[in-house]
Amino acid sequence: MRIGILTYHFPPEPAFIPGSLAEELAARGHEVRVLTGFPDYPGGHVYPGWRQRWRHETRDRGLIVRRVLRYSTGDGGVRGRMACWLSFAGSAALVGRRFLADVDALYVYQPPAAAFATAALLRLLGRVPVLLHVPDVWPEEAVDESDQRWAARVRAAMIRTYRSATLVAVTAPSLRDAVVAVGVDPDRVRVVLNWTEERIFQPTAPSTAARQLVRRDERCVVMHAGTIGARQGLATAVRAAAALSDTVDLVLVGSGADEERVRGLAAELRADNVRFVERRSPLDMPELYAAADYQLVMLRDLPELRSSVPAKLPAVLSCGVPVVASAGGDTAALVERARAGLSCPPEDWASLADRFWLAAHIPPPTRIEMGRRGREAYLREMSLPAGVDRIEQLLRESMAAVRPTQTANETLIAS
Repeated sequence: MRIGILTYHFPPEPAFIPGSLAEELAARGHEVRVLTGFPDYPGGHVYPGWRQRWRHETRDRGLIVRRVLRYSTGDGGVRGRMACWLSFAGSAALVGRRFLADVDALYVYQPPAAAFATAALLRLLGRVPVLLHVPDVWPEEAVDESDQRWAARVRAAMIRTYRSATLVAVTAPSLRDAVVAVGVDPDRVRVVLNWTEERIFQPTAPSTAARQLVRRDERCVVMHAGTIGARQGLATAVRAAAALSDTVDLVLVGSGADEERVRGLAAELRADNVRFVERRSPLDMPELYAAADYQLVMLRDLPELRSSVPAKLPAVLSCGVPVVASAGGDTAALVERARAGLSCPPEDWASLADRFWLAAHIPPPTRIEMGRRGREAYLREMSLPAGVDRIEQLLRESMAAVRPTQTANETLIAS
């Protein structure tokens, strides 16, 4: 197939879903054309060594990447984000009409940032079969909630693309219900679980350095690695750990907007068993995972997060590490279905403390078995080969769904 891919972010940005998909499809013999912007995430400034220019195209063994201009700014406010998104939509529309004109099918990776570009291209490309891959439904951080005008525009653009796409792939089962609720035919919506960067996240043994960083003694260690932000609600974990100061160590690896507040709470509660480790490279994470006993996956009790599966979960499962999940919806359901760890309701520190206590008293062989089951579930349901197989199948389905309409139209014109 000649496959077009539209994505707002693409490697070298941390965009491994569209990046690894493009590489794998090209490796399978397809011609893949990627339309994207110049790398600027997360700082909002174009990466050193890169310069935005109009005709920037690279080719490598069946993979063609065309980068278009977009406004890049370090301004994290709503106006800055909208300028980035709208400028990308304009550039993508100008270039995409020709660059993607003869593709057999178009795959769109659509977080909110790509909504306007998707809407513009769907109008221009006509009856090109479109597979829309939706990782979120207008998450709360997509727009400033104080600016309802822009929130309404983003929402309208996203709903319009859901309804226009030939097929819609969602990254979690509950997200399917959210997409159907805005008027999409249920028969056009499929679930494709996210995979992780498998060249990094594999089972491994902990190095001496990783053990020294993570462990102080033989007490059970629960680690949270990643963003310390509003979505995670890590204050709940600190309160739970403070109640078990002689039983469990909680190690928080990373940083984020809530870090100062979470550190302050740990100091206020005199939780000496809560320790903070600065952000580490993704390359270091498998060894750090292995040095701990469990990985903690946290999501607050917000409606939009019940249909969200954090990127950390497939990474942890791929590494064969047991999980403690303080979350609702699909995240908890995946952990329970795989029997890969323990779960409890979100934002309930007493329930989480109970899970921490139970985790500490589970024998090591049983913990290893939890990790093994999680790894098996990942390979079966969430791995890169499984995900690309599914996307490839859906692209063919989208082509088959459009072809009868095209044939009927051609017959009508001929008659």
